Formats: sequence, structure tokens, C-alpha cells
Amino acid sequence: MRRRSGLNFNRKRRNISGQVVREVVSWIMHIAIAVAAAFWLVYFVGMRTSVIGVSMEDTLYSGQQILVNRLSYLFFSPDAGDIVVFQPNGNRNSHYYVKRVVAKPGDRVQIREGKLYVNDSIRDYGYDKIMDPGIAENELLLEEDEYFVMGDNCNSSEDSRSGNIGPVRRDAIEGRAWFHFNSPNSYMGFIE
Repeated sequence: MRRRSGLNFNRKRRNISGQVVREVVSWIMHIAIAVAAAFWLVYFVGMRTSVIGVSMEDTLYSGQQILVNRLSYLFFSPDAGDIVVFQPNGNRNSHYYVKRVVAKPGDRVQIREGKLYVNDSIRDYGYDKIMDPGIAENELLLEEDEYFVMGDNCNSSEDSRSGNIGPVRRDAIEGRAWFHFNSPNSYMGFIE
């Protein structure tokens, strides 16, 4: 008897071995773990936001995207010189502010003759002569969980000198700005 050529719908079914099933399940588990880890990193460790305004020029520029490390301040406190991201007075309806910490809890802050004084020592973060001392015209003593922040372009910055912002409370700080993306004026890289 001759076999006919053409379509044959009576093919033999292949059995799926247990090893193939284990391999597929293993791949699915690895992918699920990778997705969960990525979600955890983005949600709990990092955050992406953008700089609004010119207050941080020449360090950061308006519209520039930055990554914020939320995890570092779970273990350490913000330090003078850190660039932090916060919402003024903890207002969750406000946009994020990006400023530099110039004084920490327990420090005395005052702006005299256009210069920033912290604990009676001049602090120079490359500021021009500060035209408006705001609430720092008189010496301020920062409380246990307060930080004094200023923009690097201090004469075009709304920061802790403003009465409606004032010293920033620790619980209002979202994290430390650590990486910036391309902008018309700079390359991407770590924030110093």
C-alpha cells in the first residue's frame, strides 16, 4: 500500500515532558522577580522629577530631568551641600522643589551684607552677593528636624529665605538628587 502525499491530520501528539514544564515555569518566575525588583527600585529607591525654574543654575537647568535617591535618607541624614528634593511644608499638591542644603539641625543661619553665615562662619557655595536675606536677616536657630535650603542661583530662587517656605522639615524631604539627564546646557551625569 502506498502512502498518500498531502495533508495528514492524524499526526501523532507529542507529550510535553516535565522538564519542559519546569523550564517554562522557571523562566516565568525569573521574569516576575525581575519585574518586581524593577518596580521596587523605581518606587521605593528612586524617583524621577524635573527641575522647574532657574533657581539651581548653573548646576541644574529648568526642564532638566533628574533622578532622586529616596533610600539614602532612610539610613543617613541630609548633609550640608547635598541637593535635595522636597515639597514645601509637606504640601503634596505642590510641585517638587530642588535646592541645596546649606545648614543642618542645630545650626545658626544668618545672611549679612550679602553673605551666608552658618554658625558665624561664612559658607561659600559659589553664591553671588545675596540681595534678599528674607527671614535670615535675623539669626535663625534650626530645630532638631529642620534644614535651611537655597538655590544655587540664589537671587532667582524661592527657598528657605521665603516666609512661605522657611526651614524645610525632614519629613518633607523626598530624597537626594543624584543623577541628571541631558539638557541643552549640559550632558547627563551624576550631580555634584
